[in-house]
Amino acid sequence: MNQNKSKNSLLNWELVSVNPNDKIWDWKDLFCFWGNNIQSIIGFSLIASLYLVYELNVFVVLFGTLIASVFIYFFANLIGKPSQKYGLPFLVILRSSLGVKGAKYFGLFRGLVGIFMFGIQTYFLSRLFSFLIRIFIFSFDGTFLDHDIFLIFFLGLNIIDWVSFVFTIILQAFLFSKGHQFNRSIIRFSAVIVYSGMLIFFLVVFLHDVKVVSAAFADIFSINNLFDKGNLAPLITVAGTVFAYFSIVIVNYGDFSRYVKNENELKKGNLSLILNLLIFSFFAVFIVIGADIFLNKNLENMERILTNPTDIIGKINNTELTVVVLFFIIFSSASTNLIANYIPTQNTLLNLMPTKLNLKTSAVIITVLGFIIGIFWLPLLSQIGILAFVDTFGAFFGPLFGVMVIDYYLVKKTNFDNKDIFSLESDGLYFYSNGWHIKAIYSLVLGFIFAASTIWNVNLMGFHSYSWMIGAFISSLTYYLLANK
Repeated sequence: MNQNKSKNSLLNWELVSVNPNDKIWDWKDLFCFWGNNIQSIIGFSLIASLYLVYELNVFVVLFGTLIASVFIYFFANLIGKPSQKYGLPFLVILRSSLGVKGAKYFGLFRGLVGIFMFGIQTYFLSRLFSFLIRIFIFSFDGTFLDHDIFLIFFLGLNIIDWVSFVFTIILQAFLFSKGHQFNRSIIRFSAVIVYSGMLIFFLVVFLHDVKVVSAAFADIFSINNLFDKGNLAPLITVAGTVFAYFSIVIVNYGDFSRYVKNENELKKGNLSLILNLLIFSFFAVFIVIGADIFLNKNLENMERILTNPTDIIGKINNTELTVVVLFFIIFSSASTNLIANYIPTQNTLLNLMPTKLNLKTSAVIITVLGFIIGIFWLPLLSQIGILAFVDTFGAFFGPLFGVMVIDYYLVKKTNFDNKDIFSLESDGLYFYSNGWHIKAIYSLVLGFIFAASTIWNVNLMGFHSYSWMIGAFISSLTYYLLANK
């Protein structure tokens, strides 16, 4: 079926309501979704580092993590219900709040962050493939990598790095552009395979010296100073840090909740985030502590303990284990790239040019832009502080959430017109002022100013972990007051 080419239409068959027969996601799919979001090198290092920064104070880190997960659960339900009910992605629902043109252009900020992070993460993912290639070559000929051709670098990459990068970005584009059913399979498979990999890693360090490792792990569950007043500030900091980690996927959670069977499955699936955090935290901390004992026979110097899984396997110096773990890290990195970066960018492009793009053409654009960002990450982008600007774009996420939730639940009382949401006609319900909802835009910009101030104002940088909540609160309060005048 050819999509409507009318200039006054925003229709795209990838953005319309999901066919009821395709709404097959249940809580287990969402368990895998949330699992994928934390199953990354960054997630592993974050969780393990939090325990070590607070000297293995389980109360502070575990309860701080649980507090954050409760907030994430609550916000994910709020933002996920409209998309689940109407089968529409985040940016289409946003049209009802910002106007059909406002959502098109302000939604670009989610796409900009997505494409930058897609290119950067693709670069780091390609490094894993390059490690595997080097290991494979070295296992056959230990001197082959000494040839002059491998000493020639362009933009910081040699021939192996270039082959790995091109292969990685083309492979992702090929797999990710096959549609939501295939993406669902990737998400489910990746979550299971990565947890299986962590179990193997866990058994390796545990069986090395069961008695010593078990004793060291048991020691961290001391309840000394459980109700110490000094735990309050770290508790809040941990909660803010963990929430900030997940905040990037909350705003466009509707891109995935649109495929969920019903609201009950949505709530149960979101609740599984807590289970994921508990499982992942157990594996991460046990592996880090066990690996330190495995390598150093003690647990005395907290600053020396390795929290990055690639650093750990590098120190263990076991080729077979290294190859196995690298494969698991590749799966986790790729699926995280799919969820947090590729799909939000894809929907942003489709929403920007709905009558001109489809899954394949948007994949080409993402691939080209991701390629440019990835190849210039090491020699240029990483040197000029580009991530500060990416964070600035991300300061719109909280305000976007705030405006959309207040508009849907309190202003429009969950009423929604599934026809006018795709119309550019001037008499359309969501056309507002030439396609822009001025009150919502004003609230959004005000929330952004407050959120971005935690990035650029040196006196407010301590609140950076809470910038998403700050922006959401300011924008939602402002919009509620303006909309009810």
